[in-house]
Amino acid sequence: MNTTVTRSLSGIVFLAVMIGCLLEVRYLFPFLFLFIQAQMLREFYQITLGNKHKAVQKAAEFLAMTAFGLVWLSLGPKPLLPVKYFSILLPLLVGLLIWMVVDHKDFKEYAYVLAGLLYIGLPLALSPFVVSTGEGGYSGLLMLSFFVIIWSSDVGAYCFGMLFGQKIWPAKMCPEISPKKSWAGFFGGWLTVLAAAYILLRTGMMDLPLVHLLVMASLMHITGVFGDLFESLWKRQFGVKDSGSIMPGHGGLLDRFDSALFAIPTAYVYLMLFELV
Repeated sequence: MNTTVTRSLSGIVFLAVMIGCLLEVRYLFPFLFLFIQAQMLREFYQITLGNKHKAVQKAAEFLAMTAFGLVWLSLGPKPLLPVKYFSILLPLLVGLLIWMVVDHKDFKEYAYVLAGLLYIGLPLALSPFVVSTGEGGYSGLLMLSFFVIIWSSDVGAYCFGMLFGQKIWPAKMCPEISPKKSWAGFFGGWLTVLAAAYILLRTGMMDLPLVHLLVMASLMHITGVFGDLFESLWKRQFGVKDSGSIMPGHGGLLDRFDSALFAIPTAYVYLMLFELV
C-alpha cells in the first residue's frame, strides 16, 4: 500500500479513536489513557534500555498506572478513594529506589527508568484533572480542544514548512536536532494555532476570554514544539528514528504525543492560574 495512503488511514483511525473516547461516556477515557501511558513508557524504555532490566521497567509502568488510577478514582462524582490513599505511591516508589541501590552496578541505566516516570508517567497520571468538572462530573471537551490546538500546530507547521521553508525562507530552527524544522513552519504553525483557537471559541468548544485563549494557544504551540524537539533529541542520542511502529506511517505513540506532554500541562496550569477551570 502507498505510504501516503497508509499514513492517512492510520491518522483517520487515530482521530476517530481519540474523538470517540473523549466525547463518549467517562469510562472510555481511563482505558484509553492507561493504554497510551503504558505504551509510551514501553517505547521510551525500549529506546533507552532495550531488553535490559525488564522487571524494573514493568515495575515503573505499574507505578505510573497506579498513580493514574488513584487520581482517576479520586475525582469522580462519588470519589471511590480519598486523597490520603495517594500515599500508596510512596512505598512503591521507595521499593523501586531500594532495588536500584541493591542492584547498583547498573545505577546509571536505572536513571532512565526514573526519567521515563517524570517525562511520561507523571503528566499522564495527572491527565484526569483535565477531564474532571468542578462537580465531579466528566467532560472530554477541554482535552479534545487541547488536542485540536496541538494538531493544528503540527499541520500548520508542516504545510507552511513545505510551502515556504524549502526555498523562500529555508532557515532551520534546530538543524542539529531536527533538520526538517524551519522557522517558516514554526511561525506558520503559530498562525494556524491562533486560527484554530478562534474557531474553537466561535463554535463553543472553548468558553474563554479571547485574550486568554490566544495566549494559552500560543504557549501550547511554543511548548509543543519544544516537546517535539525534546523527543527528537532523545531519540537522536540513541540512534532511533521512530519510537515504535504501532501507528503505520506515523511511528509510535511517543512520536504522536511528544508535543502533548509539554503543551497540555502548560495550558492547564495557565488556566488554573487565572481561575478559568
